[in-house]
Amino acid sequence: MKRTVATIFAGLLAASPLAAQSAEDFPTKPMTYIIPFNAGGESDISARFQQSEWEAVTGQQVVIQYQPGAGGAQAWSQLNSLPGDGYTVMGINLPHTVLQPLAGSVGYATEDLTPVHYFHYTPNAIFVRKESQFESLDQLIEHAKANPGMVTFAGSGSNSANNLAAVQLNQLAEVNTTYVPFSGTGPSITAILGGSTMAGFNYATSGVSQGDAMRMLAVASEERLASFPDVPTFKELGYDIVGGAYRGVAVPASTSEELRQRISDIVSQINAQPAFIEKMESAGFVLTDIGYDKMDEFVAERVEEYTAGAKALGIIQ
Repeated sequence: MKRTVATIFAGLLAASPLAAQSAEDFPTKPMTYIIPFNAGGESDISARFQQSEWEAVTGQQVVIQYQPGAGGAQAWSQLNSLPGDGYTVMGINLPHTVLQPLAGSVGYATEDLTPVHYFHYTPNAIFVRKESQFESLDQLIEHAKANPGMVTFAGSGSNSANNLAAVQLNQLAEVNTTYVPFSGTGPSITAILGGSTMAGFNYATSGVSQGDAMRMLAVASEERLASFPDVPTFKELGYDIVGGAYRGVAVPASTSEELRQRISDIVSQINAQPAFIEKMESAGFVLTDIGYDKMDEFVAERVEEYTAGAKALGIIQ
């Protein structure tokens, strides 16, 4: 049976209080890791890769639970109602947690959330299905210039990293394409494969999961990905597009500074495990190691960047 955040909260409150423990000894029992999306997406896949390493690093298991709804907002709006004892953590995503509050009331503000570590990044990429006439980004852009508004891009939702990338391409390539938002990566990939859209702006990880069924034309990373060495970056092709989604781990605001740092250190240790590195890179993820001590500066930079993107999307004036 699917457990909601509220159910988890009630169960934790019913449990006997734990004696205070030092952050150095933490954890001494299994932990709960809440994913604010459905199973099968990038947040779930990367958490599952972490899960197999968690016990090796801490001696304790981590149990993954799902709380999907409103593009993650349902779970994030309830995060601070959970106990801050360190034993419940939640997946967190950028730019979602900046763009969602800018777009309207979602039950939380960006500054309400307490990320402690961002451990990976998934670059945006342009995909077409293998039967597509387009072999390169140049061919796609030439077609878009000759047929304004006719090139359609599937993407994983409005006001998302995919949506931002589509707007950037229109501006930099001086074209008019049509972005079609879907309720997540899975449905948007289905649209590409089924020919409902001409192309897609998705995350590079989709290229691994779909194999030869899709062709990646360009990736929005600083350098070519190890898993796709033959795919050029947008920068190589003359377009200054670098972007995607950051994913990490957050805790309730009541969590002590010591436990915040300890959880960040655990995630950093997992990031250094050879088996974890191999799984992540093979799946198309780009590892990052943005710890709690760097969090304020990192989030402030992202807020500035995504606020500018929100203006481009028309979310704010």
